[in-house]
Amino acid sequence: MWLIRTYWDFEFPLPVLPNFEFVGGLHCKPAKPLPKEMEEFVQSSGENGIVVFTLGSMISSMTEERANVIASALAQIPQKVLWRHDGKKPDTLGPNTRLYKWIPQNDLLGHPKTKAFITHGGTNGIYEAIYHGIPMVGLPLFAEQHDNIERVKAKGAAVRVDLQTMSSRDLLNALKEVINNPSYREKAVWLSTIHHDQPVKPLDRAVFWIEFVMRHKGAKHLRPAAHDLTWFQYHSLDVIGFLLACVATVVFVITKCFLFCYRTFAKTGKKQKRE
Repeated sequence: MWLIRTYWDFEFPLPVLPNFEFVGGLHCKPAKPLPKEMEEFVQSSGENGIVVFTLGSMISSMTEERANVIASALAQIPQKVLWRHDGKKPDTLGPNTRLYKWIPQNDLLGHPKTKAFITHGGTNGIYEAIYHGIPMVGLPLFAEQHDNIERVKAKGAAVRVDLQTMSSRDLLNALKEVINNPSYREKAVWLSTIHHDQPVKPLDRAVFWIEFVMRHKGAKHLRPAAHDLTWFQYHSLDVIGFLLACVATVVFVITKCFLFCYRTFAKTGKKQKRE
């Protein structure tokens, strides 16, 4: 059994085998209250709200140059910003931005004052944003992150920016677009509605299928027959070989017929000339 960490709010329609089950967002849950100091900072944003910024647990810091570019852009928006950053404090950091070595990402995304989420595009962060209906600015770094951001962008709930080449203006424009254009929020809420409109919660569905496989000793009746094919059968090399042989036979027969006709007409022509 394959438990896929996405769902149809994120995926595009595609044919799947019976041993595939989509359980995207199984880790998502309602937001909990924020720590007192953080809640006070969030509430101080007023009607402008907040922006949550994190590049995940694998990226704790970045070069000073990139940090200054980002901080300069964040300083120009009216929203308060909570930035998970463990490096040196940027020289261009604005008074509206506060740095944290760790932030409760899910709880912040579920806060009613959150306006946008700046993310590297990891699956966990993407689904927490979808769960809470928050539009995104994507700064993908590696692996599946580029594809994740492109998918959410195609759904109309994100804007993508290249972290390595962007200027402060690029990031600022992306943030203004996501925050001020209501279509991004509407699309994010639409994805959230699809995600929540399921007969069974993703975690419960994952637990069911794990126990199903255990109850049925591997659930081999769901196992695709492709696993029993040889490598040349799996890649259809036998079929390709047969078709190539058919084509070669047809070409050979046509060539022989053409040569036979040519020689026959050639002999007939020479005979007529001699006569």
